[in-house]
Amino acid sequence: MFRVGIIGATGMVGQRYITLLQGHPWFKVTCVAASSNSAGVSYGESVKGRWHMSEPIPKEVGELTVIDASNIEQIAKSCDFVFCAVEMSDKEKVKQLEESLAAAGLPVISSASAHRWTSDVPMLLPEINADHSQMIDIQRKNHGWSKGFIVVKPNCSIQSFLTPVYALRQAGYEIDQLSVVTMQAISGAGYPGVPSLDMIDNIVPFIGGEEEKTENEPLKILGKIKKGKFLLADNLNITAACNRVPVSDGHTACVSMSFKKKKPSIEKILSIWKEFSSVPQEFKLPMAPKQAIVYLNEDNRPQPKKDRGSEQGMAVSVGRLRECPVFDYKFVGLSHNTIRGAAGGGILNAELLVKQGYITK
Repeated sequence: MFRVGIIGATGMVGQRYITLLQGHPWFKVTCVAASSNSAGVSYGESVKGRWHMSEPIPKEVGELTVIDASNIEQIAKSCDFVFCAVEMSDKEKVKQLEESLAAAGLPVISSASAHRWTSDVPMLLPEINADHSQMIDIQRKNHGWSKGFIVVKPNCSIQSFLTPVYALRQAGYEIDQLSVVTMQAISGAGYPGVPSLDMIDNIVPFIGGEEEKTENEPLKILGKIKKGKFLLADNLNITAACNRVPVSDGHTACVSMSFKKKKPSIEKILSIWKEFSSVPQEFKLPMAPKQAIVYLNEDNRPQPKKDRGSEQGMAVSVGRLRECPVFDYKFVGLSHNTIRGAAGGGILNAELLVKQGYITK
């Protein structure tokens, strides 16, 4: 078993990590860290009255003493690698924290956004760009780190549509234009998140920074590494409109797409999605969905309430594939934002890096 630390353990994403790691065959939580306000007491005491998961706190985690996240030395002694789920608006402080952990010899698997555009930090979505982990060797060389490194996952909205798009591009059908309209759950804003009077009987047609992330992050994920640097995909244009909707969990994306040259039939697209499999499935990673893309034939699916839990919340649910009068086709995608889009995606990244030999005991 690998000893695992969770930095930002008292927040919503940190809590989700704790519930998902319960009973994990490879990983055991041995360290929980948070701000100085939460440090020095048991984890159970630190989240008393603000535990937001439906599952109870695992007994062995509840009894762990919360470490101050600034105590890098103590954290490094307590675990083999860490998940960073820090929720701070000051991105520079998050960067410094993650770099300090990596410098102390810890692999850092981050759900935070601070390092997504750092030039030598891979932004992994394992079904698409598992090979981008090779940048870790360059990152270690750049910083003089022997064992530590930083890897991030993309924004939670990306997972709801990018894998189905990638599957078609991988099959030889080059999608060059995407229009994406997201309907994002309130849990994506953390806790306490969006004020209730803003969300009840309402939709908020703006989420700070989300449209830029939705338009730009796929270009790094779909890009390549050449001469030790990331080259962004230059053959795809994305326009996005992101909305906050009164849904607890599950980000939905309404996607219109056009193909540069040859256009597949609807039957061919459905076949590609059904047969799609990638590195996580090949490696049989514990957190990997057996069916990465689940297509639903009903006219009114996918729906967050009914479909966000598909494949334990790790699959992309897709439906309503049809011809588009402006683009070529359109479809609806759905993913669980705090599982696939956050903690579950982070765990899958860690599993991949263990299998590739980057995380060791």
